[in-house]
Amino acid sequence: VADPHQLFDDTSSSATALGRGYAAQQPPAVGYPAPGSFLAEPVSSFAMAYGSTLASQGKEIVDKNDWQVRYQQDTPVAPRFDINAPDLYIPVMAFITYILVAGLALGTQNRFSPDLLGLQASSALAWLIVEVLAILLSLYLVTVNTDLTTIDLVAFSGYKYVGMIVGIVSGLLFGKTGYYLLLTWCCLSIFVFMIRTLRLKILSEAAAEGVLVRGAKNQLRMYLTMAIAGLQPLFMYWLTFHLVR
Repeated sequence: VADPHQLFDDTSSSATALGRGYAAQQPPAVGYPAPGSFLAEPVSSFAMAYGSTLASQGKEIVDKNDWQVRYQQDTPVAPRFDINAPDLYIPVMAFITYILVAGLALGTQNRFSPDLLGLQASSALAWLIVEVLAILLSLYLVTVNTDLTTIDLVAFSGYKYVGMIVGIVSGLLFGKTGYYLLLTWCCLSIFVFMIRTLRLKILSEAAAEGVLVRGAKNQLRMYLTMAIAGLQPLFMYWLTFHLVR
């Protein structure tokens, strides 16, 4: 029964019921995650997209910075314009630094003398000359037509002195363990570098030959490439192991 003194009707109950009915009729929201489901969204999709982006960028960088030397009118581009062009700056500076570091290593062991340092320098230079001459003779015997020059071979063979310096310095700082660890890493690096660099030079003329000739010579050329690359770690160890005690 309505109160005769009430000025307005009480509609709160009907409004509440109407609100419940309206909410029941509304369709579920699309595109908005339920509470607590935001953190449950799969992160793998984002990781895959990010990984794909990195992979495409890495491929673009590799394509722009190939290992092959650029040419201009059948002439190799100067080293200051092409990062892949061989030059003698790094080998010469690395050779001189190797001699200085060798003298430092001998001094820390109380074995330094000018004669011994001179013997170290002449021995390293003699082995470099023998290595380059052996490579030239091998290329001649295998009859490889390549644009490699003697200066190029000196440059490629001289890059190993950088790894030798790293090995000796690590031996002085961390003992034989550091020497063997870092020298091994440098040996693997120079091996891969020589393989990837020389195969472009030594196998460059293979496409112009016949199928039978190409198949026979390619095997010899590949063996020669691997032999030249395998010589680098041997020389790196032979010229440094006696400097670490």
